[in-house]
Amino acid sequence: MNTRIILWYIGVSLLLVAALMAVSCIIAGFTPGDESLHPLLYSTFFTGLVGFFPLVFVRKGRHRLNFKEGNCIVVGSWFFACLFGMLPFLMYGREFTFVNALFESVSGFTTTGASILNDIEGLPRGLQFWRISTAWVGGVGIVTLFSFIMRGRNDKSTLSGAEISSVARKPFEGEKSTFFANRLLVTYIALTLLTFVSLKLTGMGWFDSATNAMSACSTCGFCIRNTSIAFYNNPAAEVVLTFAMLASGIHFGVIFLTFVRGSQKTLFNSEPIRVFLLLVAGATCVVTADLLFRGGYHSVPQALRDASFQVASISTTTGFATQDTTLWPPLSMAILLVCSLICGCSGSTSGGIKLDRALLAAKGVYNRVGVAINPDTIQPIRVDGSTCSIEQVYDAFGYIFCYLVIVVIAAAVNIAFGMDFVTGFTASIACIGNVGPGFGDVGSMANYAAIPTVLKYTGMLEMLIGRLEIFPLLYLIRALRK
Repeated sequence: MNTRIILWYIGVSLLLVAALMAVSCIIAGFTPGDESLHPLLYSTFFTGLVGFFPLVFVRKGRHRLNFKEGNCIVVGSWFFACLFGMLPFLMYGREFTFVNALFESVSGFTTTGASILNDIEGLPRGLQFWRISTAWVGGVGIVTLFSFIMRGRNDKSTLSGAEISSVARKPFEGEKSTFFANRLLVTYIALTLLTFVSLKLTGMGWFDSATNAMSACSTCGFCIRNTSIAFYNNPAAEVVLTFAMLASGIHFGVIFLTFVRGSQKTLFNSEPIRVFLLLVAGATCVVTADLLFRGGYHSVPQALRDASFQVASISTTTGFATQDTTLWPPLSMAILLVCSLICGCSGSTSGGIKLDRALLAAKGVYNRVGVAINPDTIQPIRVDGSTCSIEQVYDAFGYIFCYLVIVVIAAAVNIAFGMDFVTGFTASIACIGNVGPGFGDVGSMANYAAIPTVLKYTGMLEMLIGRLEIFPLLYLIRALRK
């Protein structure tokens, strides 16, 4: 591996982080008495200086990236972005000890939305915007974002291919990774702007509209209010955010083809998207009925309003809240827990196992049963009209197996260090799935401030593993061993 080229690209990613800090600086500068101005200013300067160093003293040269180098750049960029992203929090102080500042940064960049803050509204506006900015850039991917403005198509394809999973690129096999990544980014920006304008029309303030739009489209769930979206008590805004979260949980490339290209490969004939939306609709109906019969709700519209918002929020791993779901009936909580495992589609900002993998694994099991009954028949596995190879089925099973093993191990660690079973198990699922809220002591109206320090570090590791979709870290470990 060429270490110099890796350092050069990590430097570029840090310059992007510094640029986002500078935007937060500008907002702090235009806000009278904003105490985050100097922490943001110093963090911008230091991050920019460290990012600029490799560009000056490390010559990039002509070198085509290979898979190992691309993978190291992706993992390294995420790690250093999270590390330097904590500086504004750390310099500001208050609730932000070292581990808390790092936890908030990792949670933001991985779009997990798990917070250690007890008083979010007490943060200065500049720091609030920086907190949301980490989530927004993390939603589309750090490397994908900075590669969008780079030259050198071969490098862009390698980097995009390393950061964007193969399951996300499957509907667009045969196209270059760089074209696919550009479609994701254009769709992401357009969806964020549309959500911002729509929220503003519901009567929400411009800053609240901007931050909530960025958080919804990144499926992070960070909010500038202590009680999340419940603070606004605005049904129109909840409808807008529900549609924004669901749109952010489906394949951005398919959205691009539907509304920009007018292609036949649209939202309406994509099998994973149809299954995802049907599952969300079914879960909403069951939760609505459960709230009416067992949850103490007496109004169908109110039960439907809360159920649809929370199902959309959890199934897309956003984590916004309008109600304390830890007080809901057991069936409703169980459905939300399943939603936080499977989650949205590939090619979206959603975390979790991804509906595409779950669908492929389910069809693989169905096919295996069919072959066992009729060994002489050939039954191809088809998803979205295309035949899947046995290797792709094995990949789906392998990913799901690794995912669930990590969930169990992390849950055992959580329980060993003092969490009760419900809190420990759901916190593990919430961290690796980049969901944010779980149940028990880390529910939708609670936070992670009180958990032991060691569990904050294991939680951060889970967040990164989930956001990078496991295998890039495994590739890096194996590459370093060699």
